[in-house]
Amino acid sequence: MPPSAPDPFARAGALREEYADVDWSAGPMGAPEAWSPALWASLGLVWGTRFPATLLWGPELVLLYNEAYTELIGDKHPALGRRCAEVFPEAMGTIGPLLEQVRAGGEATWSEEVLLPLQRAGYVEDCWFTWSYSAVRGPDGEVEGVLDIAVEATPVVLARRRSHLVAQLLASLEDAATEADVVERTRAVLEAGDDLAEVALPLGAAPGAGLTLETGGDPHRGVLCRVEVPRRHASTRTRHLRGRLSPRLPLDPAYTEFLRTVAAGVGAALDSVATAESQRAISEALQRSLLTQPQAGHALEVAVRYQPASQQARVGGDWYDCYPLPDGAVAVMVGDVAGHDLAAAAAMGQLRNLARGVAYSADVWLPSQVLQDLDLAMEGLGMEVVATAVVAVLEEQGPDGQLVHWANAGHPPPLLVTAGGGVRLLDEGADLLLGLDPSAHRLDHRLELAPGDLLLLYTDGLVERRGADLDEGLAWLVETVGAHAHLGPEELCDVLLREALTHDDDQVLLAVRARGLG
Repeated sequence: MPPSAPDPFARAGALREEYADVDWSAGPMGAPEAWSPALWASLGLVWGTRFPATLLWGPELVLLYNEAYTELIGDKHPALGRRCAEVFPEAMGTIGPLLEQVRAGGEATWSEEVLLPLQRAGYVEDCWFTWSYSAVRGPDGEVEGVLDIAVEATPVVLARRRSHLVAQLLASLEDAATEADVVERTRAVLEAGDDLAEVALPLGAAPGAGLTLETGGDPHRGVLCRVEVPRRHASTRTRHLRGRLSPRLPLDPAYTEFLRTVAAGVGAALDSVATAESQRAISEALQRSLLTQPQAGHALEVAVRYQPASQQARVGGDWYDCYPLPDGAVAVMVGDVAGHDLAAAAAMGQLRNLARGVAYSADVWLPSQVLQDLDLAMEGLGMEVVATAVVAVLEEQGPDGQLVHWANAGHPPPLLVTAGGGVRLLDEGADLLLGLDPSAHRLDHRLELAPGDLLLLYTDGLVERRGADLDEGLAWLVETVGAHAHLGPEELCDVLLREALTHDDDQVLLAVRARGLG
């Protein structure tokens, strides 16, 4: 029996009139006067809580709910007195089995942050809820209905999901080296999520300030939006973020803030790339200014190359040199100071100039003595660096070519290419690196460089391979040079830089070929 009060729905609050207006007698519930005590008691609990709550009554699961529940179901309200399957057809695949489980006498269910699509605002919307179904039993213990207490978790789930996606994006962009990297990584990360599709970063400003939407198109695919990408660096080119919004989510303030956060992160990455590119340009100019053009004389044909690392600051410790000595011989050298920064570049410049001075002014210019004196000078000047180097001195022998004296301080071995096409590494062994022990004994080696023979010096950036040992890189060098042994110094250097498998480190090459005289 209903409560004895004149108005049985008085406790329904703002829904009182809507309860009163339902023709309950025409539906499966029957007239309120015939409702069971269990129903009235449960309905009192529903009306008395501020949580969204509903009763699903009888075999047909007729809906009775409180005011808070109307906010949860949106434009599905009013649904009082209607069957659950009729009101929530899009959700029955998920909630139907749970309701049947409880109606069959099972224990209460618990569903936490479960995706439940709802058409409550004119389209099917992705929603997440936490809810519990529990049985309402009559005096005989039979299940008369199901009590549903629910809380919407959509804002929490979306905030967590978007926060995670932004973190992924920022992590991906952290080491982006070029604009192209930023564009591609942004597209890949965002399109792997569920909030944006068809992502791009076109050049140029967005059509308007803030977030702009494109009109027309298929709304079931989602609306195209554009967001200005903020920039701070003067060299950063203007871009905007373009993407297709999810057709299953409302464009609310949280969605808009997510888009702005993404655009800001992309802008910061583009600024970082522009800053690094500016620094690389300055650093490369500095490095090249320290590497003068070779001076070899008419008896030698010389080519040099300096190729900065593609992913570094384009400044480091690699160097080459080629210059005549007072007695007419020619000194050539290639070296590498450990490090890839301005400190390494500064040490390189100092070491290169020291080597020049030692070789030019020494009474005995044998390469081993040059390296020995260079080591002593490094210690005396307090240069706390470690370096490798190959120093060679070429003496003209008339029509017989050149006599080469050379010494190696921990550097990759020079390469000899004979006029007949033979190729071999001069791997007689490398002495101790520079900067470790100035008293270390160093050896000289000799080589006849006949007319047409070519000597190649290089730094390890040419032959080192990530995940591989140095022998593999040296084997590649011998094979590649062998296939192009007919080329001159300039052409050979170009081929080697073009066919190098990696470009993770600076690359320096110096190729010298003896000319025939007569």
